[in-house]
Amino acid sequence: MRLSVCFLSAFVLAAPLFAGPQTFTPDTNHTIFGFRASTLLFDVPGRFDSYKLNIKGDPADLAGASIRVELDATSVDTANALRDKHLRSAEFFDVAKYPTITFTSTAVKEVAKGKLEITGTFTLHGVTKQITFPITDAGTGPGMRPGSIVAGFIDGALTINRNDYGITAYSGMIGNDVAITLNVEADKVSGK
Repeated sequence: MRLSVCFLSAFVLAAPLFAGPQTFTPDTNHTIFGFRASTLLFDVPGRFDSYKLNIKGDPADLAGASIRVELDATSVDTANALRDKHLRSAEFFDVAKYPTITFTSTAVKEVAKGKLEITGTFTLHGVTKQITFPITDAGTGPGMRPGSIVAGFIDGALTINRNDYGITAYSGMIGNDVAITLNVEADKVSGK
């Protein structure tokens, strides 16, 4: 009897955590927005260190979520300061003119348990296109802190053609395809 009372109490206390729309913000220690571009000699991995991410939705139904990402293009980091400065120039990201890279979801579809397709508008270098981002491991669950919830979108990967976004410099030396990757862990915002 004691076990069932404890279980029922835990369920009743946890139910509000998982009911209805919630707002989540990124855990910056476990979130990476990255990319990989190929050159004639080697691949160049990079990431954006400064970003804003907002996820709103019902943890029990990720398919109804809305997602907004804003990457600070000036925060590009490839572990090479000279290359990063060049990527910020007008030949690539042109951060003086286009300081932000954005994605706003228009639809989130669960295609299988833990697998999502997130469709939305992606704006890079002043060009906006609709893309669909496949996520191979998504879900929600209890966080490390008592009463907390985390949402995760893990192993998201998509390839874009940089020419489609007006980034055409060094096309003979740098591949046109750029792989975009993401791993996101987000925490529920208290009271929202």
